[in-house]
Amino acid sequence: MTREVGRTTVLLVDDHDVVHWGLRSLLSSQSWVARCLSARNGQEAVELARRYSPHVALVDLFLGTESGAELCERLREAEPRTRVLLLSGAGRISAAAAKAAGASGFVPKDWPAADVCRAVLAVASGRTVFDGAAAPATPAGLSPREREILELIATGATNPEIALKLHLSPHTVKEHTSSLYRKLEVRNRAEAVQAANRLGLN
Repeated sequence: MTREVGRTTVLLVDDHDVVHWGLRSLLSSQSWVARCLSARNGQEAVELARRYSPHVALVDLFLGTESGAELCERLREAEPRTRVLLLSGAGRISAAAAKAAGASGFVPKDWPAADVCRAVLAVASGRTVFDGAAAPATPAGLSPREREILELIATGATNPEIALKLHLSPHTVKEHTSSLYRKLEVRNRAEAVQAANRLGLN
């Protein structure tokens, strides 16, 4: 099943300005897109879904302190006819977790633009798109050690406690922590814990 030309309404939900406008421009240029709505946060997204009943919502997995997976559930409650495609450049979500949240697919932001568009169209047309084969062993490009430290952070362990448990110096733990913060695009320990929860590392 494919969408007729100019008949699909897409809702874009992303809080990164450059990515937001780039994706909106890309999607608006597709012949099968009639309208590309845009939201920067969950509240705006839910309001637009209720008002316009978009065929598909392209939702960033990490919306500041919000979870794209949780927003997926809210969108599906607000408008059950809207199908959701999760998108992320900072991490991954398993197909099982995405499906449990009500999503019809997940794609990474490093996919070519044409492939992202095809994925949006596929989900709008009733199909599912999951990138399980391409998912890395560790989320967001984390090294095995960084992932190990993130898992311990999620348990509430302090840097000295992590250093003791992993037989590392506190300085080394701090360096790994700073690195994983950058890769996850988080600013502090609380946001790192939230990211770990979303990635299923807790």
